[in-house]
Formats: sequence, structure tokens, C-alpha cells
Amino acid sequence: MTTVDRSVQRRRFAVPREDRGSLAEPSLDSVPRVLAENASRRDFDYDVQGCSLDQLTQSARQAVVAEATRYTRAYRDVEPPASDGGPIFMAGHQPGLFHPGVWFKNYALDALTRRHGGVAINLVVDSDTLKTPTAAVPGGTVDAPTRRAIAFDRSEAALPYEERRIADPACFAGFADRVIEQMGSLVPEPSIADYWPLAVRRMQQTDNLGECLAQSRHQWEGQWGLQTLEIPQSRVCRSEPFLRFVAHLLAQLPRFRTAHNESLAEYRRAHRIRGGAHPVPDLAAEGDYLEAPFWIWTTDDPRRRPLYVRRRGRRLVLSDRDRLELELPLHADGDASRAVDVLADQAERGVKIRCRALITTLWSRLVLGDLFIHGIGGAKYDQVTDAIIRRFFEIEPPEFLVLSATIHLPVGRLPEPLDDPRAIDGRLRELTWNPQRFVNGFRAEENGSCGSPAQWIAAKKRWIDTPQTPANARTRFRRIRRINEDLQPCVAALREQFQSERDESNRLLQARQLLTWREYAFCLYPGGLLHEFLGGLVV
Repeated sequence: MTTVDRSVQRRRFAVPREDRGSLAEPSLDSVPRVLAENASRRDFDYDVQGCSLDQLTQSARQAVVAEATRYTRAYRDVEPPASDGGPIFMAGHQPGLFHPGVWFKNYALDALTRRHGGVAINLVVDSDTLKTPTAAVPGGTVDAPTRRAIAFDRSEAALPYEERRIADPACFAGFADRVIEQMGSLVPEPSIADYWPLAVRRMQQTDNLGECLAQSRHQWEGQWGLQTLEIPQSRVCRSEPFLRFVAHLLAQLPRFRTAHNESLAEYRRAHRIRGGAHPVPDLAAEGDYLEAPFWIWTTDDPRRRPLYVRRRGRRLVLSDRDRLELELPLHADGDASRAVDVLADQAERGVKIRCRALITTLWSRLVLGDLFIHGIGGAKYDQVTDAIIRRFFEIEPPEFLVLSATIHLPVGRLPEPLDDPRAIDGRLRELTWNPQRFVNGFRAEENGSCGSPAQWIAAKKRWIDTPQTPANARTRFRRIRRINEDLQPCVAALREQFQSERDESNRLLQARQLLTWREYAFCLYPGGLLHEFLGGLVV
């Protein structure tokens, strides 16, 4: 194999802050070049426990297109993929109510397949957990906005989306009404009025919360003309090619764990990160057990736990370090066919092994797709994935595309602060340390409490003009400070004015920040506005 640079290639991605700002790196026009370069990087020989990586890639790609087509056509009409192949474009995200910048990736998937042919697949990452079933929703008025967390389901234990059922159907069904009531007249015609009935109808077909959210959103995309496929990560993880890949990483876990942890250490050094939990924790070792880059749980106990592995002769022992333990007939250099059969059998029995974040995109980029589209968060983390691919497979990783966008809610005129609060704070500091600059022309007879400010100002000037020496330094400092204190009553009214201006500017600035927050869910925006904006970015 060709020797490659294993270090982290540090890249920075700036979140678009301005209204209707966007990020595309590299540009969409560069996709033909990226596709060609990624194809050239697939020309390598690597053994995956008795199967070449090229063979594994071909079978995995066929399987994911077939399963994504089957899954998608169960709930919406979609054109079948062309039989002549073509590139596979992929993106992925959790099935929650994400912001428009995330939705940009779905529009890009559709546009890329229209330009270059092939297949567009969105991976619904249902192995992630739903911590809080709420959406942040603005309300109030433009000058005095509020924000509330509106629940679309009852809070339950943090389970993977794959296992999370709708706990309170009435709460789910009434979500749109509560959102519209909270928003009042702040946003004209929020699209949740059109989108949420689709989600409620899906609830009649499935009680899985993630499926209701993702499938209804995908149906809505179909109404706008987007032609993409979707597939939950859980279905990808049940495929035979993926199980062989799992077996390979488990068989080679000591080597993979070293590559994983060294890549994390390199990333932290490159980004000057001190904590050991960012971007993800190291894979641990507990006695004979090594932590693998997978989650494991069962249907009966759907709380996800890290998967640990230890060797017992020519077999591997898989455990959650609690109650679950199973054996795989697999040694480091052996064929994985029997192990794949065992993993498939265990899956039928309700044992679920799911990849964690870095493996999700490693598998998608290295095996499944020709081009993967990341958001900013995923792109930052996948610098670690790049380094793992270089270290473990000793190849140059496929390039990915980074897309994001920002659009503000159309609330009309935004609040304008009276002044920058930091500038006002500067003036308040000046009142404390240089009050004489604000009392020029002051007449003592108009405010007897101030005494004779002209004399104090003159005295302060004399002390400032007096060169500081070791002998007079303390006296000089105390006299100047005392004069500043004596002058404070002269500027008390001005201080009160500045403080009032600062408080009002802070209030208006906070109102503006609340209204221009980029993380509001896509369904809070008018549908036509979003479609025009996101569709225009990929024209």
C-alpha cells in the first residue's frame, strides 16, 4: 500500500451568520472533480476478513440502494433509481425538527442527482438518542419577543430514535396548534400548519416518533418536487455487508483502537483542545475488554451502551459490561462468514449493534457513497475520521462536501439597539475614571452639592501633569482617585442616563438575537420562503 500522511488535516468552517448566508466547501460546481478524485482513491486492495473491500463496496451499494428504495416507497411515491448505476450522493442527520441549514443538504442531494445522475440517499440516523421532545418557538412581539420550549411528546427516558415510541399521541397531535398559538402574528403563515398534519397521519401507520417526523418531512419534500431516497441507519446496520464490516473491526480491534485514539489525540493537538471528551471520547480499555466503536442494546432493554470485546482463544466475547454477553467465532486473520451468520442470528433475537458517529460516516463515505454531504458539525468531527482512514486502511480518504445555510424568521422590522452596549460601558467607565471630561462648563451655583468642580478638575490636571516618582506614586494615585469620587455627583444624572441606555440597548439586542437565532425548526418558517431560498442555493 502507498504510504500516506496520517496527521489531521486541520480545516475550519465558518457558520454563515448573516440572513440568507450560505456555505459550500468546495463549491457545488466542483462536484465533478471531487467525484473523479474519490473514484481514483477507491483503487486499492484491502482484505475485510475474507472479502476484498472492493467486493464489499459493490454488494453494500447494491444493498443500500435496494433497501432505501423499498423503505421509501412504503410511504411515498418516488421514481425508481436508474438501472445503469451512477454516483451515489449521501447525507445524513437525526430525524428531529432540524433548522433550515440542515435541510439545505436534502435540496443539494436532489440537485446533484439531477445534474450528474445516480442516486440520492439521506441516512436517517436513528441510533442517536432523543433527549428532549420539544422545539424552541418564538412568541410575543418584535420589540418584546419571548421563546418557549413547546413539547411534541411527553418526556421519557433517553432512548435511541429507533426504539422511541410516541408516548402521548394527544400531545403529538396538538403540537401544531400550540406552536401557532405561541407564535401569534409574529411569523406569517408558518409551514407547520401544512407539515404537521402529515406527521399526524403517519402516526396512524407507525408509533415510532423518529419515523413520524422523518417520513412526514420527506413526504413534504416530495410535494416540493424533491426526488431522494431515505433509509434509517438501523436498516443499514442489519445488512450483510455491514455485519461483515463490524466483524472486521472487532477482529482488528486492538489495531483499530490505536488508530482511533491516536487520531483523536492528533485532532485535539491541532485544535488545542484540552478535554478528553471532545469531539468524542477515546475508546477505553477495562481489563481484558477493549471498547469498540459501536453501541449495543436489546429489544427488551433498549438503553444503548458501549460495546466491549475481549478475545477468548479463537473466539471473541462481546459484552455491554452489564448483563449481555455473546460469542463470535472469529480470529484476527480468519474469514468472517460464520461470525456474520451469528451476528445476523442475534439481530433476529433482538440484539442490536449500531455504529457510533465516526463509524457512521466512515462507512457511508468509504463504502456506500461516492460523495457525502456534511453539515459544519459533522465536517469538524470527520477530520478525525479522515485520520482514522489514513491510519487504519492506509489510504487517502474520500473528500466530502460541506453545506450549511442561515435564514432568519420573516418577522418584519428587527429591533435596533440605541447603541452598542460595549460602547456605552466604555462611557460609563469614563464617568468613573475621567469625570472631568463630562463636566466642562458646569457652574457650582447650579448644584451646591458639587462644591467647586472647576477647582477639582484643575487639581486633577496638576496631579496628572506631575511626573510620577517612587516617593509620590501612592499619594498621587490616592489624590486623583479622591478627585474622581468628588466629581461623581456632578455626573450622576448622566450616569443614570447611560445606564438606562445600556439596559435598553441590551434588551433590544437580546430581542434581535432571539429573533435571528438560526436554530429554529424548519417548520416554523413559511414553506414557500424556505423552498425559494434553499432551492435558489442549488440552481
